[in-house]
Amino acid sequence: MSAEKIIGDFKKGNFKPVYWLEGEESYFIDSIVNYAEHQILSESDSSFNLTIFYGKDTLWPDVINACRRYPMFSERQVVIVKEAQHMRDIEKLEGYVEYPLNSTILVISFKEKKVDSRTKFGKLLKSKTEFFSTKKMYDNQLPDWTRNMIIEHGLSINPKALMLLVDHVGNDLSRLENEIEKLAINLGTRKSITEDDIEKYIGVSKEFNVFELQDALAKKDVSKAIRIIQYFEKNPKVGPIQLILPSLYAFFSKLYCIYREGTTDERTLASNLGINPFAIKSYMVAYKNYSYNSTEKILLLLQHYNLRSIGIQDAGTTDAGLMKELVMKMVS
Repeated sequence: MSAEKIIGDFKKGNFKPVYWLEGEESYFIDSIVNYAEHQILSESDSSFNLTIFYGKDTLWPDVINACRRYPMFSERQVVIVKEAQHMRDIEKLEGYVEYPLNSTILVISFKEKKVDSRTKFGKLLKSKTEFFSTKKMYDNQLPDWTRNMIIEHGLSINPKALMLLVDHVGNDLSRLENEIEKLAINLGTRKSITEDDIEKYIGVSKEFNVFELQDALAKKDVSKAIRIIQYFEKNPKVGPIQLILPSLYAFFSKLYCIYREGTTDERTLASNLGINPFAIKSYMVAYKNYSYNSTEKILLLLQHYNLRSIGIQDAGTTDAGLMKELVMKMVS
């Protein structure tokens, strides 16, 4: 069951008595809760038939009492428990979950964690509720998800602009949606997003970013790599070393995997390793410029410099100093 399917059922008027929403990806949980809060009931019905609790400040008997009330002047009522992961003795809701009231729609938002499915309560939730569990989206899923979101806004985006946007925001889906909405507003009547738009409206340089640094290292273009690092040094919020090192590690980890695939077919590699088709050419350039052994050494170097960046075995070298030193060792 997906968030889209649950919201689609809401729109059709198909409701279940209890919805249990759990997991690490709050975006999808918030989407369902937001619809339940603002769209299931009319504005006039909400005045009498919408009850919202917050887990930290809520006692389980209060939730059950609210759920067992009958709706006023309406076919149904909605009861929402937000931040239910902070609610004490939440498993004591099991009596109501076992025998819910059909005129009540109970939506429980249990974010950032999951119920233990081995417990009696966990088993009951899976058998008696509309059970929705989610996890953080993998990095290789982000481009397609972002492109689909852009299409839903009636827009299109070129591959480089898409990579700039995704690399800059990461897997914060709520922020990605906000940035897309910002682009939609600023584009006016224009429908195609370019890297110039990402630079102008999102604040990501199309020349000095992690994606371009990866490309420079793939080509062993030391001068370009150093220019990018110098830009990061002058604009520390744009390219913090805590963002750069994991991105480079992910790039060279996938490059390392290419040697084990036994093929250089770009389409096959992109599919097998979850690499964006637009980015695969950069990997193939790196494949020609780095051997299996040198790639292995680079991964060890990245781990070593990650430790140094947090002060382990380092006497206080600046982030830019660490990056310049790292780059020279990587391409040598």
